[in-house]
Amino acid sequence: MKMTGNTIFITGGTSGIGRALAEAFHKLGNKVIIAGRRKALLDEVSAANPGIDGIELNIADAADIERVATKLISEYPKLNVLINNAGIMPFDDPAGKIDDSVLQKIIETNLLGPIRLTSALVDHLKAQPDATIIHNTSVLAFVPLAGNAVYSSTKAALHSYSLSQRFALRDTNVKVQEIAPPWVDTDLVKKSGDPRAMPLDVFIEKTMAGLATEAPEVFVEEITALRDNPGLKEHQLVHDFNAALVADPIPV
Repeated sequence: MKMTGNTIFITGGTSGIGRALAEAFHKLGNKVIIAGRRKALLDEVSAANPGIDGIELNIADAADIERVATKLISEYPKLNVLINNAGIMPFDDPAGKIDDSVLQKIIETNLLGPIRLTSALVDHLKAQPDATIIHNTSVLAFVPLAGNAVYSSTKAALHSYSLSQRFALRDTNVKVQEIAPPWVDTDLVKKSGDPRAMPLDVFIEKTMAGLATEAPEVFVEEITALRDNPGLKEHQLVHDFNAALVADPIPV
């Protein structure tokens, strides 16, 4: 994607990867609008980065998505980049009963939210001279974490959706890129300084470099072995990946 001269809307922009991306694009001179559920956090980011605007959005609410999409098109007619970043990652146990309200919230936030928001904005984006849709998935889309089975499933589904959407938009001015982060040291799970987690600043630097290319999928080289299609060895790969984390669990 082109890295300057954009009007960019980022969901989940008040913390973690979303905020860091917002600040990185803002520093390059782009107009950045962030979304989040809490006005106080939106105001905090805007105060720290004059020029970044905030819009309250409940990404799990279809009606609220339509409201915000209408507002964006009206107030930011040059909007040409959508970054679907908002997500939640509660732990679950697929060997036991999963609370249905938690299940639905994860799916609404991580999968239906990005699809609904993209659907609401895609015609506007197609009318722009140069537009980009970025979906933030995860390495867990390719190698699921058993203790976050629903989260991993939503990211796998969003990856699949990205592939289809990229093909469907092939003859338009809209490009589709996917970010597939590794374990990054943010509050998505617990910011702990664990050496297995990539520092946020390192991840953002590498990801911004990747987004500046025409690569359909942007991932750091540290996850190449996990991202590489394991083929018929997939079951053993997933077993070994999860067994290692059982032996040395993620801090919660």
